[in-house]
Amino acid sequence: MTLAARRVSGWKVSPPEPVGDVSTLLARLRLLASGEPVVLGLDLPIGLPRDFARRHATEPDFPAFLRALADRPAFFDVCADVADISGGRPFYPRRGRAGVTRAPHVAALGFETFAQMTRLCDRKTADRPAGASLFWTLGANQVGKAALSAWRELLLPGMIDGRAVHLWPFDGRLANLVARGGVVIAETYPAEALRHLGLRLAGSKRRQADRAALAPALLAAMAALRVDPDPALASGSIEGFGSRADGEDRFDSLLGLLCVINVLEGNRGEGVPDDPWINAWEGWVLGQAAPPLHA
Repeated sequence: MTLAARRVSGWKVSPPEPVGDVSTLLARLRLLASGEPVVLGLDLPIGLPRDFARRHATEPDFPAFLRALADRPAFFDVCADVADISGGRPFYPRRGRAGVTRAPHVAALGFETFAQMTRLCDRKTADRPAGASLFWTLGANQVGKAALSAWRELLLPGMIDGRAVHLWPFDGRLANLVARGGVVIAETYPAEALRHLGLRLAGSKRRQADRAALAPALLAAMAALRVDPDPALASGSIEGFGSRADGEDRFDSLLGLLCVINVLEGNRGEGVPDDPWINAWEGWVLGQAAPPLHA
């Protein structure tokens, strides 16, 4: 995670650091904020595909569905076999093995196409490729495991402990939620954030040299946002966030933060369409303006 504190002159940003114990994260952020609002951007799906909600949910919206999972812990158990898949246990597969494909997963949930397993904001746009399905948990690009962990260990406990936790866009527009105080949680996507900031990465974000080559433009984008990077963050950016395997994660973490600041500063709109399914069930990526190429 990368932390920023608002100052009169802009934002003071520290270098990326490990999240630590997820169960205490919200409490630690509240303590750091000293009573001021907190906006937390998460690089993972927050919401359910509308076709899943139509077929398998009885609650009025995603926040209510999430709260109800406190009494349905089996939802978080990843299925080992297709026969185990249901609306109450939609995540699959527990591990990779020969013959595991997406088609039986789609059929087991009562769908005809893989698109029904995705939200509109997950689908390919003119600016970026499609994201993965929420319920798929296999491969380098899968997002299911991150969603399971965050929903179970962070979102659900935060929403039922009695303190103010707001989910954007389900609970309202970002500025209104910030004004209400507490913790506001929104979905971010580093691939989106790059484009929001006018940045183009030549090569792959998995390579240190390619991340380092973007440093001048990245630092210029921070300056335009009135972001004052800690010296360690500035040097880390220039070095491409190091040669370790988590360099890509540190890079993504900073992009997610800049996405949030970009919207809070009013440089970019929230992007959420006026669609009742999106606002009640699917959610949206903060700042995404490009619609899906195929609805």
